[in-house]
Amino acid sequence: MFKAAPATGLRMLRAPSGTARINAPMFKFHAHTLAPKKTLVLLGTGWGTTTILKNLDTKHYNVVVVSPRNYFLFTPLLPSCTVGTTESRSIMEPIRHIVGRRGKDMRFYEAECTDIDMSRKELLLTRTLEGADTQSTLRINYDHLVVGVGGTYNTFGTPGVEKHACFLKEMNDASKIRRRLKDAIEKASFGELTSEERDRLLHVVVVGGGPTGVEFAGEVHDLVTEDLAKWVPHLSDKIKITLIEALPRILPAFDERLAQYTQMTFAKNGIQLRTSTRVKEVTDRVLKVESGGAEAEIPYGTIVWAAGIRARQFAHTLRAKVPEVQTSARGLIIDDFLRVQGTSDIWALGDCTVSKNAPLAQVASQQGKWLARALNDLAASEGAFSAIETRKPFTYASNGSLAYIGGERAVAELPWFNRQIALGGPFASVFWKAYCLWELSSVRSSLSVATDWAKRSLFGRTMSVD
Repeated sequence: MFKAAPATGLRMLRAPSGTARINAPMFKFHAHTLAPKKTLVLLGTGWGTTTILKNLDTKHYNVVVVSPRNYFLFTPLLPSCTVGTTESRSIMEPIRHIVGRRGKDMRFYEAECTDIDMSRKELLLTRTLEGADTQSTLRINYDHLVVGVGGTYNTFGTPGVEKHACFLKEMNDASKIRRRLKDAIEKASFGELTSEERDRLLHVVVVGGGPTGVEFAGEVHDLVTEDLAKWVPHLSDKIKITLIEALPRILPAFDERLAQYTQMTFAKNGIQLRTSTRVKEVTDRVLKVESGGAEAEIPYGTIVWAAGIRARQFAHTLRAKVPEVQTSARGLIIDDFLRVQGTSDIWALGDCTVSKNAPLAQVASQQGKWLARALNDLAASEGAFSAIETRKPFTYASNGSLAYIGGERAVAELPWFNRQIALGGPFASVFWKAYCLWELSSVRSSLSVATDWAKRSLFGRTMSVD
């Protein structure tokens, strides 16, 4: 169905920063000339685009998926991977498996989309070869484009964050945190250290009081109390966890009663909270913070930055093509039909967009389901865009909010008819686990996660990393 034909010559490409310029072959991909079907290109393999693939009738389109990662990542369980509660492969589902199990067709490129020519409906894909400074590029055409590149961490311009902090957006981030925690414990166990240096190494600081930061703090608490207390009893009581939040309370999107319950649980578990505190700078050994006009320095061994997200680079590249319309620095402005304002045949969804909806996984998932049905209608109407415009605009219906807070406890805010029910405690933790098993992308993933939890209960966690 698809063919990639080499161009007639070599073009000069710019290598990554700090390396020499190189020659690399340039390929051009003419997907829409090979079949009467329209070519639909999906950028990203996150919640939104993966939901589109599950619900799209691929018989109507030549489907091309482009992403730097060839799998879907179940992000609600990412914090648990940092401490070995869940193994990484259990929450990584190859995108080809998701599509193939449903008997659908697509072509996948493990690459990053770095540029777009909207007049020619052409995308530039770039792939950096592993272990080399060489870049391969590919040009593909599209008839319809869906941008679901997601978001990345937001440092808010705080000095030192990029260099010294760990983040928690991708599986590589979780592996880095796991290694950093292990190294800090081993260093604290080795040699003659001052008490101040040992306390610094064993201090875990989390910046950001949203669900990700709260869940990570809860997972580290469980690691300390359930496993490190057995492995390194002489150190476990010296491990300290501090959560820093710039707002007056943590979990600002949750019911205030749940935020208060979480704060009480953290206090009982020995997790220190510093709300209304702003991080001014991060060095290799201390954080400089400000609260109530007073400044302080906090020594740390491991710092995890979970203080916000921003759109990935391609969203800003596309914004720059229509700057008179795309005026928000946060991401792509879309309308109620998920169309990117100032463009044609381009939709966007998820964390890379600016709309009236919050950047949540369930928002992106619902957007993906809506857009898949709209694209099915578009194909059935032979490209008449009125088929989309006659549909009801996308509206988000909240399915509730959940967060694990450690000690086999969770908080949950669930819709019940016309009201919200707030739950906190062990029962909410059972509900949270049931939700995760239900929402995982396959039976294989659900069984893998359930097995991980069972192994943890029977044998404890393992912090071994390569």
